[in-house]
Amino acid sequence: MKTEDKRLTIREWSEDDRPREKMAKKGAQSLSDAELLAILIGSGNRDESAVELSRRIMRECKDNINELARLSIADLCKRFKGIGEAKAITIMAALELGKRRKTSEVLERKVIKSSADFFALFEPLLIDLVHEEFWVALLDGGNKVLETRRLTQGGMQQTIVDIPMLLKLSLEKSALAVAVAHNHPSGRNEPSREDETITRRIKQGCDAVGIRFLDHIIIARGRYYSFADEGRL
Repeated sequence: MKTEDKRLTIREWSEDDRPREKMAKKGAQSLSDAELLAILIGSGNRDESAVELSRRIMRECKDNINELARLSIADLCKRFKGIGEAKAITIMAALELGKRRKTSEVLERKVIKSSADFFALFEPLLIDLVHEEFWVALLDGGNKVLETRRLTQGGMQQTIVDIPMLLKLSLEKSALAVAVAHNHPSGRNEPSREDETITRRIKQGCDAVGIRFLDHIIIARGRYYSFADEGRL
């Protein structure tokens, strides 16, 4: 008589294969991305354990956390059986905490010294977006970041920048220098004619009120373009 293989629940797995126990015993660094995700979602569905479901989610996201972060709550619920709104929100909250930690680490630095520092500051804010957003960093006279602020958000192709509002905010916060950044959801980091025009207008506005314009960074999926590095400010 043919017998069916018994399906093991997570509780029946070896302790080293259970993500919570594995973390407690060996530390968080010993867990794969899928195992960390399994801890967040807690349970799977009728056909998959939490770990199996998490592995499938990561596979469909090309084993890339940034691809996972680009999914919306609705996407997660629709595409993955066993992921309801509460679990999807938990995943998004954990990813957002990671982004904020990365940004905080940059803000704790004493000064911004290069375009790479600006990239490290802005990338966590822009990397996962499927629409364009335009951000500004306000700095003091020693290039220490006082605040980052989203100015506008737009569609897939372009966002409109209110330059008078940017200058007004800078003066209100007593910023002596500014840098701006926006993302290209397409993944191309070359500036468009509109990007060049915006950069020129911001430079003119900053010069008029005595604020140093340090850079305009275009971020595109792990790469960036710096107007300052290219000598175009």
